[in-house]
Amino acid sequence: MMMRRTLMGIAGAALAVGMSATGAMAQEVTLRMHQFLPPQANVPKLILDVWADKVEAASDNKIKIERYPSMQLGGKPPELMDQAIDGVADIVWTVVGYTPGRYPTTEVFELPFMVTDARAASSAYWQMFEKHMKDTEFKDVHILGTWVHGPGMLHTNTEVRSPDDMQGLKIRGGSRLVNQLLEITGATPVGMPVPAIPEGLSKGVIDGTTIPWEVTPSLKVPELVKNHTEFDGAALYTLTFVLAMNKDRYDGLSDELKKVLDENSGLEFSVFAGGTQADADGPARQVAVDLGNNLVELNEEETQVWRDASQPIYDSWIADMDSKGIDGQALINEARELMDAYGK
Repeated sequence: MMMRRTLMGIAGAALAVGMSATGAMAQEVTLRMHQFLPPQANVPKLILDVWADKVEAASDNKIKIERYPSMQLGGKPPELMDQAIDGVADIVWTVVGYTPGRYPTTEVFELPFMVTDARAASSAYWQMFEKHMKDTEFKDVHILGTWVHGPGMLHTNTEVRSPDDMQGLKIRGGSRLVNQLLEITGATPVGMPVPAIPEGLSKGVIDGTTIPWEVTPSLKVPELVKNHTEFDGAALYTLTFVLAMNKDRYDGLSDELKKVLDENSGLEFSVFAGGTQADADGPARQVAVDLGNNLVELNEEETQVWRDASQPIYDSWIADMDSKGIDGQALINEARELMDAYGK
């Protein structure tokens, strides 16, 4: 009897070791992805869901990604990055500018009239992230993707053609540098996250907003304002985004599952995300056209007036970066070189 128990014990121990060994290979995890837009908006529908579906499929469903839109896990959009750091969510998608000054190097892509092509800028952003930001500003999270949207522009309740037309208007700005641009042109910047824009417009809290075309239909912007100002050449502004993951959650994955995430993240994904978001501008713009709204298309000469007005932002930003021990002019030069080299 004793011998039988001993043999059973040995067999049980061997089985446990075997299960442990195979368990590492067959690890199954559920990751909670949190973001601020409704599920039908373009970014969750065309980018985040596509990415999550690919990760699940590539992992043979060993990775399950639960999607929580519209801040369903609680908190406010500016808190998303801390939610990723603290583990409230496993993955977050957020606007970097929701936490002004915290990730200063990213702002090089938010300077006025800096970005012409979202794919080129998203590619440059990832390359500069790996070189300048990965082990410094973003050391507390594992970054899966970095990108920018298509041309940022003005959507207002009165026609805007020149900076003079901005005088006295209350305009929602999406970042520190956008707010500086609004101030320079005589408007009053109003800080609010994207989901608050419809209520702000309908209640007259703001007279307009700065956002790219692609997100306007989900926010009903073309129904709330009738004027949209577009600029020639480079965008009036762009915002930077990150898809960020809790560092401990990533580090705790098996090598097999880390490989799945790695192969679906990084440079190629960042370019896909930025390009997809920019491609959604056209159909969204058509909504405003179909409603008979006033689309103000500024020519090169008219746009140059805005460029000239925005120059002090470059000067102050470079000085601000220098005060932090960061060579701002060198970052501008590097970003431009990388964007110019894209696709060549």
